[in-house]
Amino acid sequence: MDDARITGIKAWAGLAGWVLLAFAASAAGAFFSPGDWYASLNKPSFNPPGWVFGPVWTALYAMMGVSAWLVWRRGNARRPLALWLLQLALNAAWTPFFFGLHRMDIALVIIIAMWLAILATLLAFRRHSRTAALLLVPYLLWVGFATVLNAALWRLN
Repeated sequence: MDDARITGIKAWAGLAGWVLLAFAASAAGAFFSPGDWYASLNKPSFNPPGWVFGPVWTALYAMMGVSAWLVWRRGNARRPLALWLLQLALNAAWTPFFFGLHRMDIALVIIIAMWLAILATLLAFRRHSRTAALLLVPYLLWVGFATVLNAALWRLN
């Protein structure tokens, strides 16, 4: 199930492309950082310290890219990769709404849709590569936690 059809230079170039694409979703963070607004919010007791987010998201984006690459290498995976692109677009959309527009309510709707899209992607990837699906589990769990955090921040503020 995890054997690859695309190999050699094309496979390595594909890996770089999928990982770079995954990290592209984080580009919104360069334009919409947490800043003073986020620092001034009332936060729940389970809010992680700010330094946690960078390393966690770095690992998650890397795993997302590798996961998509594993499925892409198998070939014939348009629908699963379309789902991956959908969850990535929702991921990129969350930051401008939460940090840019300070619309925690809309951001909550986006992150719920993102969690559902990640779950659908994971299930679709499982048919092509068990490893690819497993690489998405930490992402699904983190976004689940982030959804609860988003809801708590909205409620408290």
